[in-house]
Amino acid sequence: MHTCRNCNQSFQTELALELHRDSCTKSQLCCHVCGERFAEGEATRDGWHYECPNDDCDGNGLQEDIFNVDDVLTATH
Repeated sequence: MHTCRNCNQSFQTELALELHRDSCTKSQLCCHVCGERFAEGEATRDGWHYECPNDDCDGNGLQEDIFNVDDVLTATH
């Protein structure tokens, strides 16, 4: 079984999990450099290295410049 680390939904194949990541509403990320919001699949190819998908932005690194939207919204309230 393969489980989405954002919403805990389980899938029988890794491919199904990868397809789910592009539409998982819990996987929204936010770049603190440019402020853009995007899906996790747009920011990483391997699940370890993250870069802002905005061509004009140099933001990179999960928990450095790029954060989970839920974490940002929780911290600001």
